[in-house]
Formats: sequence, structure tokens, C-alpha cells
Amino acid sequence: MSARWEGLLAQLVQERWPALLARATLLAATPAEAEDLVQDALVATFSSRARFTTLAQAEAYVRRAIATRSIDRARTAASERRATDRVAGHPETPVETVLPGLERDVLAALARLTPRQRACVVLRHLEDLSVAQTAEQLGLSQGAVKRYTSDAATAMQRWLGATTDPEADGRSTVRLVDGTRRGDRS
Repeated sequence: MSARWEGLLAQLVQERWPALLARATLLAATPAEAEDLVQDALVATFSSRARFTTLAQAEAYVRRAIATRSIDRARTAASERRATDRVAGHPETPVETVLPGLERDVLAALARLTPRQRACVVLRHLEDLSVAQTAEQLGLSQGAVKRYTSDAATAMQRWLGATTDPEADGRSTVRLVDGTRRGDRS
């Protein structure tokens, strides 16, 4: 059995590493943290008792581990920052990350969201998962996913200066794409 999971792990890393890293990059603060996140998810996935028979099953499990670990890391980092701020009296300066294809202000808006809001937005709108799939991946109810996504979209629109009328002030509307319009994806 050992050779089977080792082969599956090697195949997953070889064939799906860029996609896994891209997902983690959207959820992490820096590219280095994203790489660590993928590696942690791989270790957790393949050291657990879960058994996979296909590459798709293993990848799905790793993708879920990336999302849940990003939330855990964000919580830990926030707790550590608060403790450091209390002791040192001043906050840490964040490191700026730029991703090709996403505007800096969108990344900044994503960074301002709570960890669960950010995970819901990334999974729903960038990964194009349904509400049910997102809920399953994050271990939340479907209602919670809808609420986090809605709250995040409202906040991002406010932060990005989006308007409901594109002609009102010359700025264009920023709108997250609702995946439910492409079929029954609730």
C-alpha cells in the first residue's frame, strides 16, 4: 500500500502542483506562505488515514486541506499579531504580494476580509465552486457560506469604490460573478 500512495503523491505533485499553488496563493498572504500551505496540506493528506484510489480524490482532499489550513493559519497569525501588538505597542508591517492577473486593489480588498469570508469568496468566485461544494470544503452550512460570501462582496464593493450606476461618477462597477446563473449550482 505504501508504494501506491507514494506514487499517487508523486503524480499529484507533478501534475497538479501549479493549480494547487495558485489556489493557495489566493488564500495566503505571500507566495512563500502559499507554498508552505500546499506542502502542509499534502503532508496532512497523505499522513492521514484517508485512502484514495484516484488522483482526483487525492486532489480534492488536498484542495480542502488548503482551504481549511488557510483559515487556521489566519486565525493563528491574527492571535499572534494581537499578542505582539500588546507587547510591542505597534503592529507589524505587512509584506506586499502581487499576483499576475489580479489587480493590486482587489488583492488588498481580499486581504481585509476575515479568513472565512476570504475562503468563501475564493472558492465560490475564483474556484467556481457551488455553495454546497464550498460548504463541504470548509465544513460550514450552506447558509453560512451564502452569508460570508454576501458580506464579503458588500465589503469588497465598498472598499473598491464600486457603484451600482457605472455612469454616476465615471468608475466602473466591481461585481463578483454569481455561479448560480450558469445552471442550478446552489
